[in-house]
Amino acid sequence: MKRYENYIYVGIDLHKETHTAVILDCWNKKLGEITFANTPADFPRLVRKVSKYCMDGKEPVYGLENAYGYGRTLAVWLIEKGYIVKDVNTSLSHREAKHRAMFQKSDSFDARAVAIVTINMLDELPDACPNDAYWSLGQLVSRRDNIMSHITRLKNQLHEQLCISYPSYKKFFNDVGRPTALYFWEQYPSPKHLMGKTVEELRNELVPISHNRCSTKTCQNILDVIKSDKAMEREYQDARDMIIRSIVRDLSHYDTQLKEMDEAIEKLYSTMGCTLTTIPGVNVTTAVKIISEIGDVKRFKNASKLAQFAAIAPLKVSSANSETTKRRKEGNRRLQATIYFLAIQMIQVSSKGVPRNPVFRAYYERRLAEGKPTKQVLICICRRLINIIYGMLKHQTEYRMPQLESEEKSEQEQG
Repeated sequence: MKRYENYIYVGIDLHKETHTAVILDCWNKKLGEITFANTPADFPRLVRKVSKYCMDGKEPVYGLENAYGYGRTLAVWLIEKGYIVKDVNTSLSHREAKHRAMFQKSDSFDARAVAIVTINMLDELPDACPNDAYWSLGQLVSRRDNIMSHITRLKNQLHEQLCISYPSYKKFFNDVGRPTALYFWEQYPSPKHLMGKTVEELRNELVPISHNRCSTKTCQNILDVIKSDKAMEREYQDARDMIIRSIVRDLSHYDTQLKEMDEAIEKLYSTMGCTLTTIPGVNVTTAVKIISEIGDVKRFKNASKLAQFAAIAPLKVSSANSETTKRRKEGNRRLQATIYFLAIQMIQVSSKGVPRNPVFRAYYERRLAEGKPTKQVLICICRRLINIIYGMLKHQTEYRMPQLESEEKSEQEQG
């Protein structure tokens, strides 16, 4: 247990360009305040300011509101200098600010709220420990998601244009973003560019692009469908052709970016010793989404803490003799969505009737037979997955498919 009077408390409100720090003693008395630039060259100003109040052997404690965002550079710099740095959850500082009799909104007021939280929860706040590997992985995942959103938007724009030029285009190119389809749209943005084109000429053109997958029958189908549509050429068709070609070039660019991003993600993932891809239905993309949100699993004492972080654990509400559970609103929604998607994958059945994970599938069917809602059963599966993921990340073990018979027997014994 720390003696509160032995420390000076520095609450820092973080921003993109500047940070504001308020210095308090253990009795919440304001000692000083400073605003400094968010650059390592200006960080020594903060230390010099704080050191003026560190008399009689007192040690500074820095509380940063979300040390993994704009304050990450400052947190790393302070930790490397040997200072105590605490990560203050934004909800805690906001709650403290709202408790003031006269609510204000300023950097100084927010920084003071962070400092008060640091004082009141000194033993409970986690130490800030920014990890370059998880941070870099999170940046790559964020960039990949951004690229995917661009690709989705561009495909929607392409669909909008193609339904005018080629009303039945889905009969010969169901996925408009495939390399063969993109080549076709760029070369033939409207039917007029196919005038006089024979089946053999089209096949010879598309075979290298499709890696010999485009047959004579496919090319014949393309020309027949276009002919049967009898689409009429409208005025200003050249302008619409230019739009289609522009969209195709953008799609090709983002496809290249996506491949490069996936390669970078796989390269970084391979150095982290993670085994989540041994779970059926989990590829590298899903695995990195999970670990980029969790970070270092050692910061969670047990799987229950991780479940709370992922907004999967229910919230118990009690009053007098009544007790109930509610859905937890707090937590990481991105992680929750990924785990929920994974739970859906766990209960999938192949076209031949073979379940991807027999244990989860049996559990799912049994709970449905008991009258449980589908969503509630999936949340229960999410909770089980949290236990599995926590154990795999903590001990770096591979996934072992449990035996269905032993699973049912153990559940009957527990019941």
